[in-house]
Amino acid sequence: MATPAAMPPGRRTCLYDAEQLELIIADMVRQAAGLLTGRTRVAIVGILRRGAPLADRLHARLLRDYGLADCVRLDLQIKRYADDLRLLHPETRLTENPAHTGIDLEGHTVLVVDDVMYRGHSLLRAVQYLAGRQPAEIRTVVLVDRGVARLPVRTDIVGVRLDVAPSDIIECSVPPYEPRFQIDLVQPG
Repeated sequence: MATPAAMPPGRRTCLYDAEQLELIIADMVRQAAGLLTGRTRVAIVGILRRGAPLADRLHARLLRDYGLADCVRLDLQIKRYADDLRLLHPETRLTENPAHTGIDLEGHTVLVVDDVMYRGHSLLRAVQYLAGRQPAEIRTVVLVDRGVARLPVRTDIVGVRLDVAPSDIIECSVPPYEPRFQIDLVQPG
């Protein structure tokens, strides 16, 4: 989520380091390849910020390990919460990239990638937006599912499920936004 300096004070515990996360990503890629078997039209959509480099990682591994070459790759800017889970906007905001307005997703299998599934607002907004593009199916992929979604959004591929206290923060550090790839638990003091 945010850099450590921007996080509230409190106890910080590294739950997964880069080496462990590479194994988790490999498993997520294997699951994604299973979902995409027989699909010829695929799109991978990252939710900015940290969902985008995760989508890049998945796409690169799907290309390298499973030969997924012809794939639409785009990102959506969606914002509701700050990295410390403070509400920024009463409604989930999606900013459409003008370069993507003409992209045809009709008949595609779309994988929507985000770092943390918290309440479900970002994924629901992404799915609503993408459904208007007439894809054949939309699947959701998250690195961490906190298990506290309040909206009818399910995750199809999950790296890890973490049941943490509502006041705790799951911080995903994902290059290039942070120097190290890791997941931390922050317990505000």
